[in-house]
Amino acid sequence: MLKISGLIITFNEAHNIVECLRSMKQVCDDIVVVDSCSSDNTAELARQEGATVISQPFLGDGPQRSVGLPHCRHDWVLNLDADERLEDDLVAYLKNTDLSQQNVSAIETRRRNYIGNQTTRFAGQYPDYVRRIFNKTQVDFSPVAAHTKIQSNSLKQIPAHITHYSYKDYPDIFKRACLYGTWQAQTIAKTNKKVGPFTPGFHCLFSFLKHYVIKLGFLAGHDGLAISLGKAVASYIKYAHAIELRRNKN
Repeated sequence: MLKISGLIITFNEAHNIVECLRSMKQVCDDIVVVDSCSSDNTAELARQEGATVISQPFLGDGPQRSVGLPHCRHDWVLNLDADERLEDDLVAYLKNTDLSQQNVSAIETRRRNYIGNQTTRFAGQYPDYVRRIFNKTQVDFSPVAAHTKIQSNSLKQIPAHITHYSYKDYPDIFKRACLYGTWQAQTIAKTNKKVGPFTPGFHCLFSFLKHYVIKLGFLAGHDGLAISLGKAVASYIKYAHAIELRRNKN
């Protein structure tokens, strides 16, 4: 088995960090946690599990993760969020595969997203491919405030899985929608991307229809509706708040 480093960014994840680290330790002998100055005992718990902890005020999703890369001892890195876990098929893949022989710089896995203890394959919740395994000498995270991803033109998709405890409940869907939409708005406001007066409403409507109709969210009952509405809210805030930030700057 090729040696792999683990990487996690955290903020007040004491309820998640131990299980995440123990999941990663099945395949990683080196784990780095970049903690955004948590007010709970996230950092202490991570150290107790043997992780290297770096304290860093939050820089944004992409830049925060990039801070941890120089501290990872191995070229290949497994990046998880604290609310994610490896499933058995992904553990087996990583134990039995020489990543250096795959002729790619990044690998995408399937992810199962949960609301509480419920999951669905509708509304874009599955298979939801994510890039979580990569060679740090060849690629890096996109430098954005929210929803970063590995920038790579050399990818491989595998049918192995990550479990993602996305939301605690329905209110958590909308709480996160507001948070992520705000972060994305900050990124847009700093660019020259054109955002007109109808952009927020158009993207809000399109996002809802995309998840509820095209991705069959209506087949998932209240879960599908809540997810679709949450995506729509995030999209609206992303563009409406960007307009607001630019207006306030001027």
